[in-house]
Amino acid sequence: MIFHKNESYYKHWRNTMTINYKEAKKKALEEFGVTPMEVFDVKQAIRDRIDYLKNYLKSSGRTSIVLGISGGVDSSTAGKLSQMAVSELRDEGYESKFIAMRLPYNIQQDEDDAQKALVFINPDESLTVNIGAGVDGIFNAGISGCFEGGLFKQDTVVSSDFAKGNAKARMRMISQYQIAGLYNGLVLGTDHNAEAFLSFYTKFGDSGVDLIVLNGLNKRQVRLCAKELGADESIYAKPATADLEDDQPQLLDEDSTGIPYDVLDDFLEGKEVSQEMEIKMLDFHIGTTHKRKMPIGFRDF
Repeated sequence: MIFHKNESYYKHWRNTMTINYKEAKKKALEEFGVTPMEVFDVKQAIRDRIDYLKNYLKSSGRTSIVLGISGGVDSSTAGKLSQMAVSELRDEGYESKFIAMRLPYNIQQDEDDAQKALVFINPDESLTVNIGAGVDGIFNAGISGCFEGGLFKQDTVVSSDFAKGNAKARMRMISQYQIAGLYNGLVLGTDHNAEAFLSFYTKFGDSGVDLIVLNGLNKRQVRLCAKELGADESIYAKPATADLEDDQPQLLDEDSTGIPYDVLDDFLEGKEVSQEMEIKMLDFHIGTTHKRKMPIGFRDF
């Protein structure tokens, strides 16, 4: 999650932008709005996503789906859908498998939750790749280079610990693509509409995937899918954390953004939220536009 933590940055950004919040809201809901819970069909949502995974895997000619399992509801749900999809494919004569990866940075504080998620998913294959040495190596080399080049300053907008968190996310993606390459696989992402609206992910980290399956859902709908799939409450109700920062381990997403998922979910369902929260969410959304775009060429800007 690449968010500038220096509040003066946001103040400067807002002062240099003329924002039409009404138009921004309209466009955002057209792209990221979801079906209201009152008419949301959880069984159909699950069936459609299993079918999508089956069809995409077959059409690609690949034979495995690879996904990192953190212990949170998003990866647990996406993992269970993947396992169900490849199981059905095998029954239909298409050999395929789901590979679940544990990707801890040294020791993960909520490892027990990750193990519960693996039991719930019951993957065809599972393996652990500890990203600690890789992250520390590239991050420390970068910091040393900054010091040696005279670039590292204490007033940098993004903290070094925050930047290290993004290195962790990118190293996890590197590891998943390594395994996908070895086993003719596709890397699955866990992005849903609540995260996508805020671009609450690391660019070219957890956003760098081959396909996603939770899009079209907000956070509460992902939780409902997990519950319908048979997940334990400790999984489907677990507070969300990316757990990327050493200085703030297990930092909740909602504390990082200052935006409760219930409020964000209401907004995406077209329900009324306070004007203050609506503006805050739209500021996040607009300020992270670059993360949702492909690289821009000089003739395209």
